[in-house]
Amino acid sequence: MLMRSLLIQGAWNYRTMLGSGFAFALLPTLKRVYGKDPEELARAIERHSEHFNAHPYLAPIALGAVARLETDQVDGDTVRRFRTAVRGPLGGLGDTLVWATWLPLVAVCSLVLYWFGVPGGVVVLAFVVVYNVGHLGLRAWGLRLGLDAGRDVGARLTAVDLGGWARRLQGPLAIGLGVLSGVVLSAPGGVSSSGPAWAALAAVAFVVGLVGGHRVWRPAAVVTVGVIGFIGLWGILT
Repeated sequence: MLMRSLLIQGAWNYRTMLGSGFAFALLPTLKRVYGKDPEELARAIERHSEHFNAHPYLAPIALGAVARLETDQVDGDTVRRFRTAVRGPLGGLGDTLVWATWLPLVAVCSLVLYWFGVPGGVVVLAFVVVYNVGHLGLRAWGLRLGLDAGRDVGARLTAVDLGGWARRLQGPLAIGLGVLSGVVLSAPGGVSSSGPAWAALAAVAFVVGLVGGHRVWRPAAVVTVGVIGFIGLWGILT
């Protein structure tokens, strides 16, 4: 199930979103539970192919919990309601923890290494290893949590407090952005030598951020990506 969950977005579509991938990842459990009853197996596959949407890295939590429910022979309607209940929280929590925190943090730390003179190949390798160790570990942990907790997975997630972990990681992310900005500003010539075009672009970005930044979806991620993009392009051009 863990290996199959890596492909949970492989059949993504606007009608069922992750539904087909969810059923594909859950299939080993469904075959084990309903393998002697082809009709019941077909109904279970159809049930789990319905609409499901969550963050792909946290979807294994739902997969594990649903596998536990199916193994415990919980009725299909209860399982369907459970899937519906967990998809939203797992989506929002994953966006905050991964897209707005973990990914920008690893990217910023990698750029800090690069601007301090670490060879580019080493930086790329460090990013790939650290990021993937984090996200694969999160998937494996989530699947185990779901299998152990079953329908009590919500209480277990509350106890773990992944949202708190996201808030704690935002501190190092801010520090990394500060260090990266300091490295760039202290480079020969600094931003002042970038010319009037860059100064105008910076002024526009400041005004847009001041007026509408608080309305932007995932503001932390947008700011981080913007800073990284600007610094990366500037480094290439200069």
